[in-house]
Amino acid sequence: MAFPAKATHQQTRAHNSALALRALYDAGPLSRADVARLTGLTRTTVGDLVAELLAEGLAREVGRGPSTGGKAPILLELIDDARHVIGLDLGELVFRAAVVNLRGKIRRVVERPVGTLDGDDALALVYGLVDELVAETRQTLLGIGVGTPGLVDATTGTIRWAVNLDWQDLPLGRLLGDRYGVPTCVANDSRAAAMAIHLFAGERRSANLVAIKVGRGIGAGVVLGGELFHGDGFGAGEIGHTVVEVDGARCRCGRFGCLETVASSRAIIARATEVGAEVPDGPLGRCLAATGRITLDDVRGALDAGDDDARRIVVAAGRYLGQVVAGLVGALNVERIVVHGGVAELGDPWLAAVRDEAARRSLDLLGAATRIELAPGAGDLVVMGASALLLTAELGLVVRR
Repeated sequence: MAFPAKATHQQTRAHNSALALRALYDAGPLSRADVARLTGLTRTTVGDLVAELLAEGLAREVGRGPSTGGKAPILLELIDDARHVIGLDLGELVFRAAVVNLRGKIRRVVERPVGTLDGDDALALVYGLVDELVAETRQTLLGIGVGTPGLVDATTGTIRWAVNLDWQDLPLGRLLGDRYGVPTCVANDSRAAAMAIHLFAGERRSANLVAIKVGRGIGAGVVLGGELFHGDGFGAGEIGHTVVEVDGARCRCGRFGCLETVASSRAIIARATEVGAEVPDGPLGRCLAATGRITLDDVRGALDAGDDDARRIVVAAGRYLGQVVAGLVGALNVERIVVHGGVAELGDPWLAAVRDEAARRSLDLLGAATRIELAPGAGDLVVMGASALLLTAELGLVVRR
């Protein structure tokens, strides 16, 4: 049995530095005495660590706090733009890259349509986006974080399988690190989004979280004890390929009846298109006649207009997802579940169906304690999450409770 080795002096100092930085990140402005109290470190150690943070330009002094009888203490705060990160969202339709600061604020965005690109051409597109941002970034670049569909070995940054990009065993982390000379993190896009919701939640941050992305594909990110859980084979959260309909439609993974075949945006649009053809005088039928296709926005428009067909489609998709969410409630007993992605924008009827089905299929005590909610903000969660992965890895901004 392998037993952990004693921490080296360098490792201990790095850990203590992360503690001090995390205190400023979560609770600043703080005095040196406040940092010592929050971290449990000695004042001498905190003084040395703060001196390093000041010298490295990560923190600054911002005046004096209230006096408790003696000399008023000098307050310190993190400099939000002291370091920048490049975050990438390698989506199925669009590659999006952004410069992000330490608080998850996006400073610059570029994106390009993927079209039919795959393999080496798709990789060249990634390089082009990063090249553009690196050329324009004036702050110190801490590293590059990537969120991508597919199975990803997060320890090596290797994309084991991304079917839409024809990438198999692509060492993207190493390739980016070698090209740009900075640390890199690569993870599945759903797991990256979970880290964005976790790290940038501020006072609402919880140690345990499940974040479910529902778009053209469906996947979940699981945060346990403040850290992203990848699974032994880096497949934790691949709920989109849980079978929910025996002998159902064929999924792009090759199996039948997967959750993605009935609850993804693809499935909703396909069913809405069928209904539009069957009921040409309804809202969906008129959309189909006008443009020859139906989009998720068309479904939402019909839903908002009170169309019963659209409501049935949306509710059915929500109930299928709720069925799988109930399994997560029983398996993990995580009390905060956040949903996001294009389908989540269908709003209350869809969310109510997810909640109702999850509660109906869960153990009462567990289901009653579980909150299923829409993600705050949304939009660039994968980009922000890819950045969060890098920040937690390089600066230790992880909260364990």
